[in-house]
Amino acid sequence: MAENTKLDQEAQQAEYTRNPPWGTVTLLEEGPYYRINRITVKPGHHISTQMHYHRSEHWVVVAGTAKVIFNGEERLLLPKQSTYVPMSIRHRVENPGVVPLVMIEIQNGEYLGDDDIIRFEDAENN
Repeated sequence: MAENTKLDQEAQQAEYTRNPPWGTVTLLEEGPYYRINRITVKPGHHISTQMHYHRSEHWVVVAGTAKVIFNGEERLLLPKQSTYVPMSIRHRVENPGVVPLVMIEIQNGEYLGDDDIIRFEDAENN
């Protein structure tokens, strides 16, 4: 019975994981005004530069190093460090390291749909 439960959990997790070219995004929990994701960014890769009108994001680094770019500033975040990205701010996160970057992302807002993601052109098509 325990084996079936484990398989069910793995199947559920697979349903909630996306695999963009730069890494993975796994939905951990979701409610009416929040969403919690585990984001893994491969070494040398980054998420697209983006902005949201209806949500803010809080990123907590679990493993690796994050190079966070927003509001005209760059900063490095190490494990146990975090940053807050307010609504309507262009932002991006990169993995400048040699090990996978793992972050927990908490999204808050009255609307969390994917059509609220405004993507900007990057040097790479990631």
